[in-house]
Amino acid sequence: MHLNTYLHPHPGRAGRLLARVANSGRWANWRHAVMSRLPFVTLASDVVDVIYVSWLVDAGAAQALLPPGLALLQRDGLTPFTVLTYRHGHFGPRMAGPLRRLMPSPLQSNWRLYLDQAPAGAPQVPTVFFLKNVMDSLPHALATRLFSDILPTHLAASMTHGADEKAAHCAILAGAGSAPAFKVQAQVAGTKDLDDTWRAMFGSWDNAVASLACQDAAVAHVPRNGRLALGEISLPVDLARVLPLTPQSADCALLAQLPPSSPPFAFLVPAVPFLALSEQLL
Repeated sequence: MHLNTYLHPHPGRAGRLLARVANSGRWANWRHAVMSRLPFVTLASDVVDVIYVSWLVDAGAAQALLPPGLALLQRDGLTPFTVLTYRHGHFGPRMAGPLRRLMPSPLQSNWRLYLDQAPAGAPQVPTVFFLKNVMDSLPHALATRLFSDILPTHLAASMTHGADEKAAHCAILAGAGSAPAFKVQAQVAGTKDLDDTWRAMFGSWDNAVASLACQDAAVAHVPRNGRLALGEISLPVDLARVLPLTPQSADCALLAQLPPSSPPFAFLVPAVPFLALSEQLL
């Protein structure tokens, strides 16, 4: 099963129907034929409590999850893999203006690898590759499936998330679905310490945070046609406000495929404005 294939977390006839809709290549092709001719609707969100948890993993195993033609950022056979979770702040069209305050604020989790350079045909800016995306809202998960190629989202059976000035936590339960399981418990640290393995990769704590948090684009594999979807974003992380985290525990289902060679490196971004600026097939 491809990493992007949707399985509903609750089995039964309704779950099978939702999975069929979410995985419909015919709908996706029709939607692309129509929407690619229309202006992109910029989406906005006042994101809060962004918990980043990263591991340095085997670069060869990670490369095997990418389509041909993409190369990972790596050093000494290792590459970073990140799970970041956050709460949206009234996620919706920017053109809605003050009415966006009426829109919901779902939880989301992005699972990603880091490219050495953007693919051909894309702006040459810091770019990540989406492996998985998870949300706790069925309407939002289905909407991304039906109207986007860059964010093929999986629905969690349940998802909890929270952070304050002392601690941060997140848990994703998959149920019978395709959302990967994840759990982290962390304390806000008093110092910005960096493990030797991470220091060899990035040199300093500040460089590690900037490299893991500051990107301008993302790509995802579109299995129905073998192409890449490119999404350009605005995510102006204020590095001065980033808080170091010390994980007490961190469990991630995908690490079975991506053997880690470092302890988890974690930090918290209290708030950041987010814009989805464009989407296209390369």
